[in-house]
Amino acid sequence: MTGKALARLSAAAVVVLATVFPPTGAVATTPGTAPPGTAPPCTAGTEVRTAEGPVCGLARDGVTSWLGIRYAAAPVGELRWRAPRPVEHWRDTFSATAPGNQCPQPARLGPARTVEDCLNLDVRVPRDAGPGPLPVMVQIHGGGFLLFGPQNGTHLAATGRVVSVEINYRLGIMGFFADRALGAHSGNYALQDQQAALRWVRRNIARFGGDPGNVTIYGASAGGSSVCAQLVSPAARGLFHKGISQSGQYNSLFGHETSWQAQDCKAQWPTETEAQRAGARFTAAVGCADAADVAGCLRAVPVEKLLAQAGDGLKADSGTIAPVVDGVTIPRAPVDAFEDGEVNPARVMIGVDRDEVQLQLAETPQQYRELVRQQYGELAPAVFDRYPLDRFPEPAAFLAYRTIVADSNSVCPALRTARQLSRHLPVYAYQVDNTDSPPVWFLDPAKPNGAFHVAENSFLFPAPDAKFDPNQAVYGRQLVTQWTGFARTGDPTVPGAPRWSAYTARDPRVMSLQPAGDSVLTREIGEQHQCGFWNDVAPAPR
Repeated sequence: MTGKALARLSAAAVVVLATVFPPTGAVATTPGTAPPGTAPPCTAGTEVRTAEGPVCGLARDGVTSWLGIRYAAAPVGELRWRAPRPVEHWRDTFSATAPGNQCPQPARLGPARTVEDCLNLDVRVPRDAGPGPLPVMVQIHGGGFLLFGPQNGTHLAATGRVVSVEINYRLGIMGFFADRALGAHSGNYALQDQQAALRWVRRNIARFGGDPGNVTIYGASAGGSSVCAQLVSPAARGLFHKGISQSGQYNSLFGHETSWQAQDCKAQWPTETEAQRAGARFTAAVGCADAADVAGCLRAVPVEKLLAQAGDGLKADSGTIAPVVDGVTIPRAPVDAFEDGEVNPARVMIGVDRDEVQLQLAETPQQYRELVRQQYGELAPAVFDRYPLDRFPEPAAFLAYRTIVADSNSVCPALRTARQLSRHLPVYAYQVDNTDSPPVWFLDPAKPNGAFHVAENSFLFPAPDAKFDPNQAVYGRQLVTQWTGFARTGDPTVPGAPRWSAYTARDPRVMSLQPAGDSVLTREIGEQHQCGFWNDVAPAPR
Protein backbone atom coordinates (compact mmCIF):
# COMPACT_ATOMS: atom_id res chain seq x y z
CA MET A 1 0.00 0.00 0.00
CA THR A 2 1.38 3.40 -0.94
CA GLY A 3 1.53 6.44 1.30
CA LYS A 4 -1.08 8.03 -0.93
CA ALA A 5 -3.34 5.04 -0.48
CA LEU A 6 -2.92 5.19 3.27
CA ALA A 7 -3.97 8.81 3.31
CA ARG A 8 -6.97 8.73 0.95
CA LEU A 9 -10.19 10.09 2.41
CA SER A 10 -12.96 11.51 0.26
CA ALA A 11 -14.34 14.95 0.92
CA ALA A 12 -17.73 13.62 -0.11
CA ALA A 13 -17.59 10.94 2.55
CA VAL A 14 -16.66 13.49 5.20
CA VAL A 15 -19.72 15.54 4.29
CA VAL A 16 -21.97 12.47 4.47
CA LEU A 17 -20.87 11.32 7.92
CA ALA A 18 -20.55 14.88 9.12
CA THR A 19 -24.26 15.09 8.76
CA VAL A 20 -25.32 11.58 9.71
CA PHE A 21 -23.56 12.05 13.04
CA PRO A 22 -24.21 15.67 14.00
CA PRO A 23 -22.62 17.26 17.05
CA THR A 24 -24.46 16.44 20.25
CA GLY A 25 -24.68 19.33 22.62
CA ALA A 26 -22.32 22.02 23.78
CA VAL A 27 -18.66 21.33 24.35
CA ALA A 28 -17.50 22.18 27.85
CA THR A 29 -14.04 23.37 28.83
CA THR A 30 -13.52 20.46 31.21
CA PRO A 31 -15.17 17.04 30.99
CA GLY A 32 -18.39 17.07 32.92
CA THR A 33 -18.46 20.81 33.40
CA ALA A 34 -19.88 23.67 31.40
CA PRO A 35 -18.90 27.34 31.26
CA PRO A 36 -19.63 29.05 34.60
CA GLY A 37 -23.31 29.49 35.30
CA THR A 38 -24.56 27.15 32.58
CA ALA A 39 -24.35 23.70 34.21
CA PRO A 40 -27.58 22.79 36.02
CA PRO A 41 -27.37 21.67 39.64
CA CYS A 42 -27.53 18.01 40.53
CA THR A 43 -30.91 16.48 41.26
CA ALA A 44 -31.32 15.40 44.87
CA GLY A 45 -30.80 11.71 45.45
CA THR A 46 -28.64 11.08 42.38
CA GLU A 47 -25.27 10.59 44.08
CA VAL A 48 -23.43 7.41 43.13
CA ARG A 49 -20.08 6.39 44.57
CA THR A 50 -17.97 5.07 41.70
CA ALA A 51 -14.67 3.28 42.25
CA GLU A 52 -12.91 6.55 41.37
CA GLY A 53 -15.07 8.93 43.39
CA PRO A 54 -18.65 10.14 43.99
CA VAL A 55 -20.75 11.65 41.19
CA CYS A 56 -24.19 13.22 41.08
CA GLY A 57 -26.47 13.67 38.09
CA LEU A 58 -29.63 15.09 36.64
CA ALA A 59 -33.11 13.56 36.53
CA ARG A 60 -35.26 14.61 33.55
CA ASP A 61 -36.82 13.30 30.33
CA GLY A 62 -37.56 9.93 31.89
CA VAL A 63 -33.96 9.14 32.80
CA THR A 64 -31.31 9.99 35.34
CA SER A 65 -28.15 11.07 33.56
CA TRP A 66 -24.56 11.42 34.68
CA LEU A 67 -22.59 13.32 32.04
CA GLY A 68 -18.91 13.78 31.34
CA ILE A 69 -17.52 11.27 33.85
CA ARG A 70 -13.82 10.71 33.30
CA TYR A 71 -12.99 7.07 32.64
CA ALA A 72 -9.25 7.62 32.07
CA ALA A 73 -6.65 10.29 32.67
CA ALA A 74 -6.45 13.21 30.28
CA PRO A 75 -4.17 12.14 27.36
CA VAL A 76 -2.12 15.34 27.45
CA GLY A 77 1.57 16.14 27.69
CA GLU A 78 3.53 12.94 28.23
CA LEU A 79 0.29 10.93 27.95
CA ARG A 80 -0.40 12.09 24.39
CA TRP A 81 -0.16 9.04 22.09
CA ARG A 82 0.04 6.58 24.95
CA ALA A 83 -2.39 3.91 26.07
CA PRO A 84 -5.04 5.38 28.40
CA ARG A 85 -3.97 5.63 32.04
CA PRO A 86 -6.16 5.40 35.16
CA VAL A 87 -7.81 8.60 36.29
CA GLU A 88 -6.83 10.06 39.66
CA HIS A 89 -9.43 9.38 42.33
CA TRP A 90 -11.42 12.26 43.81
CA ARG A 91 -13.16 12.85 47.13
CA ASP A 92 -15.57 15.71 46.45
CA THR A 93 -18.78 14.85 44.63
CA PHE A 94 -18.39 15.47 40.90
CA SER A 95 -21.37 17.29 39.38
CA ALA A 96 -21.98 15.26 36.22
CA THR A 97 -24.69 17.49 34.77
CA ALA A 98 -23.09 18.92 31.61
CA PRO A 99 -21.61 17.24 28.53
CA GLY A 100 -17.90 16.51 28.48
CA ASN A 101 -15.50 17.55 25.76
CA GLN A 102 -15.56 15.85 22.40
CA CYS A 103 -12.07 14.85 21.32
CA PRO A 104 -9.87 16.96 19.01
CA GLN A 105 -11.11 17.02 15.43
CA PRO A 106 -10.96 19.26 12.39
CA ALA A 107 -13.59 21.88 11.68
CA ARG A 108 -16.72 20.65 9.91
CA LEU A 109 -19.99 22.14 11.13
CA GLY A 110 -18.22 24.61 13.35
CA PRO A 111 -14.74 25.44 14.63
CA ALA A 112 -12.17 22.72 15.18
CA ARG A 113 -12.15 21.09 18.59
CA THR A 114 -8.75 21.19 20.24
CA VAL A 115 -9.16 20.17 23.90
CA GLU A 116 -7.32 16.89 24.46
CA ASP A 117 -8.84 16.31 27.91
CA CYS A 118 -11.74 14.33 26.46
CA LEU A 119 -11.83 10.75 27.79
CA ASN A 120 -15.26 10.90 29.35
CA LEU A 121 -18.57 9.09 29.18
CA ASP A 122 -22.26 9.54 29.92
CA VAL A 123 -24.55 7.16 31.80
CA ARG A 124 -28.34 7.21 31.49
CA VAL A 125 -30.68 5.05 33.56
CA PRO A 126 -34.49 4.91 33.13
CA ARG A 127 -36.34 6.53 36.02
CA ASP A 128 -38.87 3.67 36.20
CA ALA A 129 -36.22 0.97 35.82
CA GLY A 130 -38.05 -1.55 37.97
CA PRO A 131 -36.21 -4.64 39.18
CA GLY A 132 -32.65 -4.97 38.00
CA PRO A 133 -29.96 -5.24 37.15
CA LEU A 134 -30.55 -3.84 33.68
CA PRO A 135 -28.71 -4.71 30.46
CA VAL A 136 -26.03 -2.21 29.46
CA MET A 137 -25.66 -0.74 25.97
CA VAL A 138 -22.34 1.02 25.30
CA GLN A 139 -22.46 3.33 22.29
CA ILE A 140 -19.33 3.78 20.16
CA HIS A 141 -20.04 6.77 17.94
CA GLY A 142 -19.45 7.10 14.22
CA GLY A 143 -17.85 9.80 12.11
CA GLY A 144 -15.10 8.07 10.14
CA PHE A 145 -12.88 7.83 13.27
CA LEU A 146 -12.32 11.53 12.61
CA LEU A 147 -15.36 13.47 13.78
CA PHE A 148 -17.97 14.13 16.47
CA GLY A 149 -19.10 12.48 19.66
CA PRO A 150 -21.83 10.15 20.91
CA GLN A 151 -25.54 10.63 20.44
CA ASN A 152 -27.92 11.06 23.36
CA GLY A 153 -29.19 7.64 24.44
CA THR A 154 -32.13 8.92 26.49
CA HIS A 155 -34.74 7.38 24.18
CA LEU A 156 -33.13 3.93 24.18
CA ALA A 157 -32.71 3.95 27.95
CA ALA A 158 -36.18 5.21 28.80
CA THR A 159 -38.11 3.24 26.18
CA GLY A 160 -36.06 0.06 26.13
CA ARG A 161 -35.28 -0.20 29.85
CA VAL A 162 -31.54 -0.41 29.47
CA VAL A 163 -28.60 1.46 30.95
CA SER A 164 -27.07 3.59 28.17
CA VAL A 165 -23.37 4.42 28.25
CA GLU A 166 -22.03 6.80 25.60
CA ILE A 167 -18.30 7.33 25.24
CA ASN A 168 -15.89 9.85 23.78
CA TYR A 169 -12.62 8.42 22.46
CA ARG A 170 -9.58 9.92 20.72
CA LEU A 171 -10.07 10.59 17.01
CA GLY A 172 -8.05 11.00 13.85
CA ILE A 173 -4.36 11.76 14.23
CA MET A 174 -4.70 11.97 18.03
CA GLY A 175 -6.26 8.52 18.17
CA PHE A 176 -4.28 6.55 15.60
CA PHE A 177 -0.90 8.15 14.85
CA ALA A 178 1.83 5.53 14.55
CA ASP A 179 5.54 6.32 14.52
CA ARG A 180 8.63 4.36 15.55
CA ALA A 181 9.57 7.14 17.97
CA LEU A 182 6.40 6.47 19.96
CA GLY A 183 7.45 2.89 20.65
CA ALA A 184 6.67 -0.52 19.28
CA HIS A 185 3.05 -1.12 18.24
CA SER A 186 2.10 2.55 18.37
CA GLY A 187 -1.31 3.64 17.11
CA ASN A 188 -4.84 2.44 17.91
CA TYR A 189 -5.11 4.61 21.05
CA ALA A 190 -8.77 5.19 20.17
CA LEU A 191 -9.51 1.46 20.30
CA GLN A 192 -7.64 1.26 23.60
CA ASP A 193 -9.78 4.16 24.89
CA GLN A 194 -12.90 2.18 24.01
CA GLN A 195 -11.55 -0.75 26.00
CA ALA A 196 -10.71 1.52 28.95
CA ALA A 197 -14.32 2.74 28.93
CA LEU A 198 -15.52 -0.88 28.93
CA ARG A 199 -13.29 -1.60 31.93
CA TRP A 200 -14.88 1.40 33.66
CA VAL A 201 -18.27 -0.15 32.93
CA ARG A 202 -17.15 -3.46 34.42
CA ARG A 203 -15.96 -1.70 37.60
CA ASN A 204 -18.81 0.72 38.07
CA ILE A 205 -22.02 0.00 36.19
CA ALA A 206 -23.55 -2.14 38.93
CA ARG A 207 -23.57 0.99 41.10
CA PHE A 208 -25.93 2.57 38.54
CA GLY A 209 -28.21 -0.47 38.36
CA GLY A 210 -26.58 -2.04 35.30
CA ASP A 211 -25.46 -5.63 34.85
CA PRO A 212 -21.69 -5.89 34.20
CA GLY A 213 -22.34 -9.45 33.01
CA ASN A 214 -24.66 -8.28 30.22
CA VAL A 215 -22.90 -5.59 28.16
CA THR A 216 -23.63 -4.85 24.50
CA ILE A 217 -21.36 -2.64 22.42
CA TYR A 218 -22.99 -1.01 19.42
CA GLY A 219 -22.35 1.72 16.92
CA ALA A 220 -22.92 2.97 13.40
CA SER A 221 -20.46 3.52 10.56
CA ALA A 222 -17.07 3.91 12.28
CA GLY A 223 -18.89 2.78 15.40
CA GLY A 224 -19.91 -0.37 13.53
CA SER A 225 -16.31 -0.81 12.42
CA SER A 226 -15.24 -0.38 16.04
CA VAL A 227 -17.49 -3.28 17.01
CA CYS A 228 -15.66 -5.39 14.41
CA ALA A 229 -12.34 -4.22 15.84
CA GLN A 230 -13.28 -5.16 19.39
CA LEU A 231 -14.48 -8.57 18.23
CA VAL A 232 -10.92 -9.36 17.10
CA SER A 233 -8.91 -7.51 19.78
CA PRO A 234 -7.47 -9.85 22.43
CA ALA A 235 -7.52 -7.01 24.95
CA ALA A 236 -11.31 -6.71 24.62
CA ARG A 237 -12.01 -10.35 25.46
CA GLY A 238 -14.52 -10.55 28.29
CA LEU A 239 -15.31 -6.82 28.29
CA PHE A 240 -18.59 -7.26 26.39
CA HIS A 241 -21.02 -10.04 25.59
CA LYS A 242 -22.89 -8.83 22.51
CA GLY A 243 -22.17 -6.51 19.61
CA ILE A 244 -24.33 -4.61 17.10
CA SER A 245 -22.45 -3.41 14.02
CA GLN A 246 -24.55 -0.91 12.05
CA SER A 247 -23.32 0.07 8.60
CA GLY A 248 -19.74 -0.92 9.32
CA GLN A 249 -19.18 -1.57 5.61
CA TYR A 250 -18.48 1.65 3.71
CA ASN A 251 -14.96 1.67 2.26
CA SER A 252 -14.53 1.30 -1.50
CA LEU A 253 -13.33 -2.09 -2.68
CA PHE A 254 -12.68 -0.95 -6.23
CA GLY A 255 -10.97 1.80 -8.19
CA HIS A 256 -9.77 5.06 -6.76
CA GLU A 257 -9.66 5.16 -2.98
CA THR A 258 -12.34 7.80 -2.80
CA SER A 259 -13.79 6.74 0.52
CA TRP A 260 -12.38 6.92 4.03
CA GLN A 261 -8.89 5.70 4.82
CA ALA A 262 -9.17 1.91 4.91
CA GLN A 263 -11.01 1.30 8.18
CA ASP A 264 -14.27 -0.60 7.82
CA CYS A 265 -15.11 -4.19 8.71
CA LYS A 266 -14.07 -5.58 5.32
CA ALA A 267 -11.03 -3.40 4.58
CA GLN A 268 -7.40 -4.40 4.63
CA TRP A 269 -6.12 -2.08 7.35
CA PRO A 270 -2.58 -0.67 7.11
CA THR A 271 0.12 -2.91 8.51
CA GLU A 272 2.35 -1.68 11.29
CA THR A 273 5.18 -1.12 8.81
CA GLU A 274 2.94 0.84 6.43
CA ALA A 275 1.57 2.93 9.28
CA GLN A 276 5.05 3.78 10.58
CA ARG A 277 6.18 4.83 7.10
CA ALA A 278 3.22 7.18 6.92
CA GLY A 279 4.06 8.34 10.44
CA ALA A 280 7.62 9.18 9.44
CA ARG A 281 6.34 11.45 6.68
CA PHE A 282 3.97 13.16 9.12
CA THR A 283 6.76 13.59 11.68
CA ALA A 284 8.91 15.28 9.07
CA ALA A 285 6.05 17.51 7.97
CA VAL A 286 5.52 18.88 11.50
CA GLY A 287 9.25 19.52 11.93
CA CYS A 288 10.25 16.76 14.34
CA ALA A 289 12.19 14.30 12.16
CA ASP A 290 15.61 15.69 13.14
CA ALA A 291 14.86 16.44 16.78
CA ALA A 292 17.11 14.92 19.44
CA ASP A 293 13.97 13.63 21.15
CA VAL A 294 11.49 12.91 18.36
CA ALA A 295 8.72 11.70 20.68
CA GLY A 296 9.13 14.71 22.95
CA CYS A 297 9.04 17.02 19.96
CA LEU A 298 5.84 15.41 18.66
CA ARG A 299 4.16 15.67 22.06
CA ALA A 300 4.97 19.37 22.18
CA VAL A 301 3.46 20.24 18.78
CA PRO A 302 0.25 22.25 19.27
CA VAL A 303 -2.86 20.22 18.58
CA GLU A 304 -4.01 22.81 16.04
CA LYS A 305 -0.89 22.17 13.94
CA LEU A 306 -1.38 18.38 14.17
CA LEU A 307 -4.99 18.62 13.02
CA ALA A 308 -4.09 20.94 10.17
CA GLN A 309 -1.33 18.64 8.94
CA ALA A 310 -3.48 15.50 9.16
CA GLY A 311 -6.50 17.22 7.61
CA ASP A 312 -8.89 14.77 6.02
CA GLY A 313 -6.11 12.25 5.38
CA LEU A 314 -5.85 13.22 1.72
CA LYS A 315 -2.13 13.93 1.65
CA ALA A 316 0.74 11.45 1.63
CA ASP A 317 2.10 13.09 4.80
CA SER A 318 -1.17 13.01 6.76
CA GLY A 319 -0.17 10.09 8.97
CA THR A 320 -2.59 7.38 10.06
CA ILE A 321 -6.02 8.56 11.17
CA ALA A 322 -7.81 5.20 11.49
CA PRO A 323 -7.06 1.68 12.82
CA VAL A 324 -3.89 -0.17 11.93
CA VAL A 325 -2.81 -3.79 12.33
CA ASP A 326 -0.33 -3.10 15.13
CA GLY A 327 0.18 -6.73 16.13
CA VAL A 328 -1.10 -6.25 19.68
CA THR A 329 -4.37 -4.33 19.98
CA ILE A 330 -5.28 -5.54 16.47
CA PRO A 331 -3.26 -8.64 15.51
CA ARG A 332 -5.10 -9.03 12.19
CA ALA A 333 -7.62 -6.98 10.25
CA PRO A 334 -11.18 -8.09 11.05
CA VAL A 335 -11.76 -9.37 7.50
CA ASP A 336 -8.90 -11.85 7.98
CA ALA A 337 -9.61 -12.74 11.61
CA PHE A 338 -13.30 -13.35 10.86
CA GLU A 339 -12.37 -15.78 8.10
CA ASP A 340 -10.31 -17.91 10.50
CA GLY A 341 -12.51 -17.57 13.57
CA GLU A 342 -10.03 -15.53 15.60
CA VAL A 343 -12.81 -13.68 17.43
CA ASN A 344 -13.92 -12.94 20.95
CA PRO A 345 -16.99 -14.82 22.16
CA ALA A 346 -20.11 -12.73 21.61
CA ARG A 347 -23.52 -12.72 20.01
CA VAL A 348 -23.68 -10.35 17.04
CA MET A 349 -26.19 -8.31 15.06
CA ILE A 350 -24.80 -6.95 11.81
CA GLY A 351 -26.37 -5.07 8.93
CA VAL A 352 -26.44 -2.15 6.52
CA ASP A 353 -28.93 0.13 4.83
CA ARG A 354 -29.95 -0.92 1.32
CA ASP A 355 -28.87 2.25 -0.51
CA GLU A 356 -25.71 3.25 1.33
CA VAL A 357 -23.36 5.48 -0.66
CA GLN A 358 -20.08 7.09 0.39
CA LEU A 359 -19.06 8.23 -3.10
CA GLN A 360 -20.00 11.00 -5.48
CA LEU A 361 -23.28 10.21 -7.25
CA ALA A 362 -24.05 10.51 -10.96
CA GLU A 363 -26.25 13.32 -12.24
CA THR A 364 -26.23 12.53 -15.97
CA PRO A 365 -25.87 9.44 -18.17
CA GLN A 366 -22.43 10.65 -19.24
CA GLN A 367 -21.33 11.06 -15.63
CA TYR A 368 -22.73 7.60 -14.82
CA ARG A 369 -20.54 6.08 -17.54
CA GLU A 370 -17.50 8.09 -16.44
CA LEU A 371 -17.87 7.15 -12.78
CA VAL A 372 -18.37 3.46 -13.49
CA ARG A 373 -15.26 3.36 -15.69
CA GLN A 374 -13.28 5.37 -13.16
CA GLN A 375 -14.31 3.29 -10.18
CA TYR A 376 -14.55 -0.21 -11.62
CA GLY A 377 -11.93 -0.15 -14.36
CA GLU A 378 -11.77 -3.39 -16.35
CA LEU A 379 -14.98 -4.53 -14.64
CA ALA A 380 -16.92 -1.62 -16.18
CA PRO A 381 -18.36 -3.57 -19.15
CA ALA A 382 -19.72 -6.26 -16.84
CA VAL A 383 -21.12 -3.59 -14.51
CA PHE A 384 -22.86 -1.83 -17.40
CA ASP A 385 -24.40 -5.17 -18.44
CA ARG A 386 -25.79 -5.79 -14.95
CA TYR A 387 -26.98 -2.22 -14.26
CA PRO A 388 -28.21 -0.83 -17.61
CA LEU A 389 -29.66 2.65 -17.44
CA ASP A 390 -32.82 1.61 -19.27
CA ARG A 391 -33.82 -0.57 -16.31
CA PHE A 392 -34.05 2.46 -14.01
CA PRO A 393 -36.70 5.20 -13.98
CA GLU A 394 -35.59 8.81 -14.01
CA PRO A 395 -33.31 10.02 -12.56
CA ALA A 396 -31.79 6.84 -14.00
CA ALA A 397 -28.13 7.84 -13.73
CA PHE A 398 -28.51 8.72 -10.05
CA LEU A 399 -30.40 5.52 -9.22
CA ALA A 400 -28.14 3.21 -11.22
CA TYR A 401 -24.88 4.45 -9.73
CA ARG A 402 -26.37 4.61 -6.24
CA THR A 403 -27.36 0.96 -6.61
CA ILE A 404 -23.98 -0.14 -7.94
CA VAL A 405 -22.06 1.53 -5.12
CA ALA A 406 -24.38 0.21 -2.41
CA ASP A 407 -24.25 -3.32 -3.78
CA SER A 408 -20.49 -3.47 -4.25
CA ASN A 409 -19.29 -1.58 -1.17
CA SER A 410 -21.90 -2.23 1.51
CA VAL A 411 -24.68 -4.76 1.03
CA CYS A 412 -22.75 -7.69 -0.46
CA PRO A 413 -19.75 -7.22 1.84
CA ALA A 414 -22.11 -7.14 4.85
CA LEU A 415 -23.63 -10.45 3.81
CA ARG A 416 -20.15 -11.85 3.35
CA THR A 417 -19.16 -10.69 6.85
CA ALA A 418 -22.30 -12.24 8.31
CA ARG A 419 -21.43 -15.51 6.58
CA GLN A 420 -17.86 -15.39 7.91
CA LEU A 421 -18.90 -14.66 11.48
CA SER A 422 -21.78 -17.14 11.50
CA ARG A 423 -19.29 -20.01 11.26
CA HIS A 424 -17.98 -19.03 14.67
CA LEU A 425 -20.57 -16.94 16.52
CA PRO A 426 -24.37 -16.55 16.69
CA VAL A 427 -25.21 -13.87 14.11
CA TYR A 428 -28.39 -11.97 13.27
CA ALA A 429 -28.19 -10.19 9.90
CA TYR A 430 -30.36 -7.31 8.73
CA GLN A 431 -30.87 -4.83 5.92
CA VAL A 432 -32.70 -1.54 6.42
CA ASP A 433 -35.29 -1.26 3.63
CA ASN A 434 -37.12 1.77 4.98
CA THR A 435 -37.07 4.38 2.20
CA ASP A 436 -39.09 6.98 4.13
CA SER A 437 -36.86 7.75 7.07
CA PRO A 438 -37.08 11.39 8.16
CA PRO A 439 -35.21 13.62 5.70
CA VAL A 440 -31.80 14.88 6.72
CA TRP A 441 -30.42 18.19 5.54
CA PHE A 442 -27.33 16.82 3.79
CA LEU A 443 -29.43 14.91 1.25
CA ASP A 444 -31.01 16.56 -1.77
CA PRO A 445 -34.75 16.27 -1.05
CA ALA A 446 -35.42 16.27 -4.78
CA LYS A 447 -33.51 13.01 -5.18
CA PRO A 448 -34.69 9.46 -4.39
CA ASN A 449 -32.14 8.75 -1.66
CA GLY A 450 -33.71 5.45 -0.62
CA ALA A 451 -32.58 3.71 2.57
CA PHE A 452 -29.50 5.87 3.15
CA HIS A 453 -26.48 5.39 5.39
CA VAL A 454 -27.47 4.79 9.03
CA ALA A 455 -31.02 6.01 8.46
CA GLU A 456 -32.15 3.93 11.44
CA ASN A 457 -30.44 6.34 13.84
CA SER A 458 -33.32 8.77 13.35
CA PHE A 459 -35.47 6.24 15.22
CA LEU A 460 -32.96 5.03 17.81
CA PHE A 461 -32.04 8.64 18.69
CA PRO A 462 -35.08 10.70 17.65
CA ALA A 463 -34.98 14.46 17.88
CA PRO A 464 -37.06 15.87 20.76
CA ASP A 465 -39.54 17.36 18.26
CA ALA A 466 -39.60 14.33 15.92
CA LYS A 467 -43.02 13.54 14.48
CA PHE A 468 -43.49 10.21 12.70
CA ASP A 469 -46.45 9.10 10.64
CA PRO A 470 -48.20 5.93 11.90
CA ASN A 471 -46.13 3.61 9.68
CA GLN A 472 -42.85 5.13 10.80
CA ALA A 473 -43.93 5.28 14.44
CA VAL A 474 -44.50 1.53 14.41
CA TYR A 475 -41.11 1.07 12.75
CA GLY A 476 -39.38 3.17 15.39
CA ARG A 477 -40.94 1.20 18.22
CA GLN A 478 -39.90 -2.02 16.52
CA LEU A 479 -36.26 -0.96 16.14
CA VAL A 480 -35.93 0.08 19.76
CA THR A 481 -37.56 -3.18 20.81
CA GLN A 482 -35.19 -5.24 18.66
CA TRP A 483 -32.00 -3.38 19.61
CA THR A 484 -32.72 -3.36 23.33
CA GLY A 485 -34.28 -6.83 23.26
CA PHE A 486 -31.09 -8.20 21.73
CA ALA A 487 -29.10 -6.42 24.43
CA ARG A 488 -31.31 -7.99 27.07
CA THR A 489 -31.51 -11.58 25.78
CA GLY A 490 -29.02 -12.02 22.95
CA ASP A 491 -31.91 -12.64 20.55
CA PRO A 492 -33.87 -9.90 18.74
CA THR A 493 -37.01 -12.08 18.72
CA VAL A 494 -38.76 -10.52 21.70
CA PRO A 495 -42.34 -9.42 22.42
CA GLY A 496 -43.30 -6.57 20.11
CA ALA A 497 -40.98 -7.69 17.30
CA PRO A 498 -41.21 -10.25 14.48
CA ARG A 499 -39.45 -13.60 14.60
CA TRP A 500 -35.82 -13.20 13.61
CA SER A 501 -33.78 -16.38 13.26
CA ALA A 502 -30.00 -16.53 13.37
CA TYR A 503 -28.12 -16.38 10.08
CA THR A 504 -26.48 -19.71 9.26
CA ALA A 505 -25.09 -21.47 6.20
CA ARG A 506 -28.17 -23.71 6.17
CA ASP A 507 -30.60 -20.86 6.86
CA PRO A 508 -29.05 -17.66 5.46
CA ARG A 509 -32.05 -15.43 6.06
CA VAL A 510 -31.71 -11.71 6.60
CA MET A 511 -34.22 -9.47 8.37
CA SER A 512 -35.53 -6.86 5.95
CA LEU A 513 -36.46 -3.97 8.24
CA GLN A 514 -39.49 -2.13 6.92
CA PRO A 515 -42.10 0.28 8.34
CA ALA A 516 -45.71 -0.46 9.24
CA GLY A 517 -44.92 -3.80 10.84
CA ASP A 518 -43.93 -5.29 7.46
CA SER A 519 -40.40 -6.46 8.32
CA VAL A 520 -39.73 -9.94 7.00
CA LEU A 521 -37.01 -12.59 6.90
CA THR A 522 -35.75 -13.21 3.37
CA ARG A 523 -33.11 -15.14 1.44
CA GLU A 524 -33.43 -12.89 -1.62
CA ILE A 525 -31.20 -9.96 -0.71
CA GLY A 526 -28.03 -11.48 -2.13
CA GLU A 527 -29.72 -12.13 -5.46
CA GLN A 528 -31.37 -8.71 -5.56
CA HIS A 529 -28.00 -7.04 -5.09
CA GLN A 530 -26.10 -9.29 -7.52
CA CYS A 531 -23.83 -10.53 -4.76
CA GLY A 532 -22.77 -13.58 -6.76
CA PHE A 533 -21.05 -11.24 -9.19
CA TRP A 534 -19.59 -8.88 -6.60
CA ASN A 535 -18.30 -11.68 -4.39
CA ASP A 536 -16.58 -13.27 -7.38
CA VAL A 537 -14.73 -10.09 -8.31
CA ALA A 538 -14.10 -8.69 -4.81
CA PRO A 539 -10.51 -8.74 -3.53
CA ALA A 540 -9.94 -11.80 -1.36
CA PRO A 541 -8.65 -11.50 2.23
CA ARG A 542 -4.88 -11.61 2.25
